[in-house]
Amino acid sequence: MGVNVVSVIILLGVLIFVHELGHFLLAKSLGVGVLKFSLGFGPRLIGKKVGETEYMISLVPLGGYVKLLGESDTDDVQPVDEKRSFVKQHVLKKIAIVIAGPMFNFLFAVLAFAAIYMVGVPSLTPEIGSVQPGSPAEAAGIRAGDRVVAIDGSAVVRWSDLAETVAKSGGRELVVKVNREGVPQDIRVKPESTKGKTLFGEDVDTWKIGVGASKNTFVERQNPVRALWSGVEQTWNITELTIISIVKMIQGIVSPDSLGGPIAIAQMAGAHVKKGIMNFVFFMALLSINLAVLNLLPIPVLDGGHLLFFLVELVTGREVNIRWRERAQQVGFFILVMLMIFVFYNDIMRIFGE
Repeated sequence: MGVNVVSVIILLGVLIFVHELGHFLLAKSLGVGVLKFSLGFGPRLIGKKVGETEYMISLVPLGGYVKLLGESDTDDVQPVDEKRSFVKQHVLKKIAIVIAGPMFNFLFAVLAFAAIYMVGVPSLTPEIGSVQPGSPAEAAGIRAGDRVVAIDGSAVVRWSDLAETVAKSGGRELVVKVNREGVPQDIRVKPESTKGKTLFGEDVDTWKIGVGASKNTFVERQNPVRALWSGVEQTWNITELTIISIVKMIQGIVSPDSLGGPIAIAQMAGAHVKKGIMNFVFFMALLSINLAVLNLLPIPVLDGGHLLFFLVELVTGREVNIRWRERAQQVGFFILVMLMIFVFYNDIMRIFGE
């Protein structure tokens, strides 16, 4: 329990700090005044004012905020400070400041994944551990202990290379080069169709040759440049998967019961800490991407809602009426409260279910 609490405090603290740092740095660099930088909501616990900015930690640790000078039309701004007021900035500057928070979360994920790839990722070797009786692999003469080194001339380094190539083969015959007791051999095998499931539980046709991996692993390390590119690829893939998951949930394909709140996050954070620091860093990167995507949803109160208003302003040349914005933000706040209640309910039901 103690590990869960400490790990989730570190997790949320880092991700919220990174997000708000994006807003803060862009505002400062564009000449916009920043009055408050808070980790958490509600009453201030501790803080210190440096220059015009008050840096603080607040009571409720489920978010954070940056209070900008002249953030809304109703703020009282001295004439001497009007040029530094947020509402007086060009709409493109407003968009840049708003989008900076989610972009910093994406950047954090890229760097976290890059660090993991440089330290090293355990991967299964492409060594055949088992061959299913009556399978295409058995008919072709593939044996347990064979090490796959290439398929159709493309190098196979890890088990996932083999699995992905077979699954995407479309059933065409493959030339599998194996190393058997030090002797290279070319074996022709034709995958067979099989029914499978996607990550979202949907039926899908896939292809297999009927082999299983050995339990042998190796640690795969990458140089900084390659690791950074792999970090970009991993961040892109997980972002895409997150967006698809949201769409599937709206379509009713994915159950909303799968949503988790702070309790579930704490449990998962604690579990990843126990598995090692790199597992925890991976979980942080994963959650950072989720935080970025969530904040970009066009829901008033979130960054995506503000972004939507500014895009309307960019297209029409006029600001969205303040009354409309206030009403939309009230609706957005209600949606977020209902969502929070729902995920807390899911967390509690999981605990009682266990």
